Amino acid sequence: MRFRSASQTREELETSLKACRRRPHSNINKGKLIFSPAVFNTIGSETNVVISRFSILDNTGSIHIGPWCMIGARARIYTHDHCHQGQEPLLSVQERHGVFFQDKYIGSDVWIHENAIVLYQASILPDGFVLGAGSVLTKNPGAYEVWGGVPARKIADRKKMSPLEIKNLFTGEGFSLKDYLHMETLQDTEL
Repeated sequence: MRFRSASQTREELETSLKACRRRPHSNINKGKLIFSPAVFNTIGSETNVVISRFSILDNTGSIHIGPWCMIGARARIYTHDHCHQGQEPLLSVQERHGVFFQDKYIGSDVWIHENAIVLYQASILPDGFVLGAGSVLTKNPGAYEVWGGVPARKIADRKKMSPLEIKNLFTGEGFSLKDYLHMETLQDTEL
């Protein structure tokens, strides 16, 4: 079985970006979306990234995205935050002073899984970083670390593996519903 490219075509990427890129505070700042040139330099692929059209990229500040990144459905990456200090009405503070914003750097081979949130406070997502599904990142992680939870914390390191070790990860059998239910074949339930 030949595996179809997992990365997006340039057209698919452009369509996703039209849907997911936001500038909620464009009256304060209009950040830029900057892709590493390496995103477009993979032989046989138009790009080497996947950004879900259901994600949210807050472009109040600028965002850099490196090659081989994946940003999953409903993942949210924020470059702004609101002032939550003092005891006067917070909306009044925002109307007078605006919001905090800063840029965000996303390195190479960074995966931000479905429903994960990267808050304003996390400004550098280094090479090889993985953020688990549903996690909330509040600070900068290290390179090749896996973080998960609310708030997110380091749960593992991505260790170096040989091509054979990686191939062997895919040879084991996973859970089989057919075996578990003791059935010869599985069929869709007709409704």
